[in-house]
Amino acid sequence: MADLVLPLTGVRVLAVEQYGAGPFGTQHLADLGAEVVKVESRRTGGDYARTLGPYFADGACEDEGSLFFQSVNRSKKSVSLDLASSAGREVFQRLVAISDAVANNLRGDVPERLGLTYASLHSANPAIVCAHCSAYGRDGPRRDWPGYDFLMQAEAGYFFMSGEPGENPARMGLSVVDFMAGTYLALGLVAGVLSARKTGRGRDIDVNLYDTAVFNMSYLGTWALNSDYAPNRIRRSAHPSLVPCQLFRTADGWIYIMCNKEKFWQRLCEGIGMPELATDPQFLDFEHRRAERERLTRIRENALMADTTDGWLAKLQGRVPVAPVRTPRQAITCEDLARRDRIETVELESGSKIRMLRNPIRTGSPTHPRSCPPTGAN
Repeated sequence: MADLVLPLTGVRVLAVEQYGAGPFGTQHLADLGAEVVKVESRRTGGDYARTLGPYFADGACEDEGSLFFQSVNRSKKSVSLDLASSAGREVFQRLVAISDAVANNLRGDVPERLGLTYASLHSANPAIVCAHCSAYGRDGPRRDWPGYDFLMQAEAGYFFMSGEPGENPARMGLSVVDFMAGTYLALGLVAGVLSARKTGRGRDIDVNLYDTAVFNMSYLGTWALNSDYAPNRIRRSAHPSLVPCQLFRTADGWIYIMCNKEKFWQRLCEGIGMPELATDPQFLDFEHRRAERERLTRIRENALMADTTDGWLAKLQGRVPVAPVRTPRQAITCEDLARRDRIETVELESGSKIRMLRNPIRTGSPTHPRSCPPTGAN
């Protein structure tokens, strides 16, 4: 049986992008088989993430060596065009005519100025999809404001949901808004292309960082909009309503236990040698346990301090949702990732090789990841 081709094989995307959110999103498309062509300008140095340190591939030449850059631009191509010039715009229009989509993550007022909107490009290709990922949207009073992930985390309330109560507001450790917005960009673009291939008509697709950050409040936002609930920080990184669902100390570290179903609560009680807690009227259900969160934490932790994290994992894993609390380095170097082929090696044009985390979407098709070449190499 012949191998399945990657699902986006035959889709061509022109990417006028830089730094994080946009490249992260279009890398999803490239990983899934799309031909993603970065449109960069040698006059301006191309995507400025090409020179972003502090870590670079050993032996890399030209501007391909930034490990940050390669981490969000795998398997793309690069062409050099000056979209501010008439000659550059003419070549770009010819590329649009043979492409499915144009993606960008520019400031909200820039796509219209550079002619990257559907209104500007539909004459070259009525089916072109123009996908935009800006900071605050392409309309409204903040359309011309620059904006970045950490600002969105601050304004959308994330800082007051991270860390321990009583401590300074804290951001999440990752550029999570960039990653989410980039993924929404990719999803919206694919939906637009699917529609355009059916109808022959493209459109503008819009995503922005701020709306993404607020939208991902999800059920917490719904609770707050319909009750007096105010999302906030809870000790031990606990869940706002499920108990126990939090960090616990062990004899040598920390473990996270998540009893999001009653059956897991019962199994946990048995697993730590305290089966009587499962039938105690004070801890009968989530509502009762939430009212006794602090007391229950002390009881559980006294029991868990009797063994190491690995000891409890051996007793509980597979029966109760539990996880060790690892450092990021421990997480990416654990044997499980290598065993499941979640690390891939990508070779740069210079011959240097870098190891990267593999895309989590499995399609049943073989993948052959490539590095993004130097600016304008294709």
